[in-house]
Amino acid sequence: MNRASKIFEFGYLIVAVIFLVETFLNWSEKRESAYMMLLFAVLAIFMYFFRKRFRKKMENKN
Repeated sequence: MNRASKIFEFGYLIVAVIFLVETFLNWSEKRESAYMMLLFAVLAIFMYFFRKRFRKKMENKN
């Protein structure tokens, strides 16, 4: 469980990097799409920190 949680945490970071790259590639052409990708990147970064905090809380509980 602990190892899978760490993998999913880093998966969120990978997704955030992909969305950030797409944001910068689409910034000059499709501004609305770039804003949406930026929102998803911020959400993925938030989920990374949320999952990390939740996993640490569960480790301390056990």
